[in-house]
Amino acid sequence: MSRQTGEASPETHRPDASGAKRPVAPPDEADAILVPGAPETHGAAEPPGRPEPAGAPDDQRQPVTMADIRDNAELSMFISAADRVMKGLGYTEHGFRHANLSGRISFNVMSRLGFDEHTSNLAAVAGYLHDVGNMVAREMHGQTGGLLVYQALRDQVPPDDLAIIVSAVANHEEPDGHAVGPVAAAVILADKSDVHRSRVRKQAQIEFDIHDRVNYAAEQSFLRVDSEARTVTLELTIDTEISHVMEYFEIFLHRMMMCRRAAERLECRFKLTINGATLL
Repeated sequence: MSRQTGEASPETHRPDASGAKRPVAPPDEADAILVPGAPETHGAAEPPGRPEPAGAPDDQRQPVTMADIRDNAELSMFISAADRVMKGLGYTEHGFRHANLSGRISFNVMSRLGFDEHTSNLAAVAGYLHDVGNMVAREMHGQTGGLLVYQALRDQVPPDDLAIIVSAVANHEEPDGHAVGPVAAAVILADKSDVHRSRVRKQAQIEFDIHDRVNYAAEQSFLRVDSEARTVTLELTIDTEISHVMEYFEIFLHRMMMCRRAAERLECRFKLTINGATLL
């Protein structure tokens, strides 16, 4: 799975009924995780005032696709707002670039380990939406995000699929998140593997804290899935003139432990290599 190394994807805008512009997710990276032949239309809307019970036999809701999610104005606004909050708090980029990349990697992890296309697509959706809770607050943003996603998609996504997506969103972050299922495990691995200098917002290195410094030092990152050996390996190339390898472990040790448990949930072994040396 190759890692995109460019700048964060710019927001695009689409006018709504009032003529105002609203942000929508850019199509470039998200297109890479669409399942060939998957339906790209929403399920039939329920008549006003006559909601069907969740899981009713005649539920006409269709499996969700990335086309549905990218075209959802509410969720696109959530991602944009979440990134503004993170910028205000001084964090690295958490916008459409990170969302698209996490979604694509989540899909690839699942598909390369032999999961079916539908389950892989659920992982893509969960990976794309996993950080929307940051628009409320950084603390407990996984659980907050799960509630936001549920409210936004409850009338569009079949209940069993929505439950998988919500649990993955709610469990992606340490210390309270857990690899509660294969989809949640894939999202954890995708999210934690996005370490790269393109996420750093600050221009002057004198302003860098340790998180900025470690991300800026990461010249390349690659999550390699070996289905035969059952390994998931995060391969990093780090400029040690900018940040020492020990600084990476200082801030990311708990994340790597979470990745190890996520890989085990997928019946794989997690490995970490930095500058060609195997460290885990």
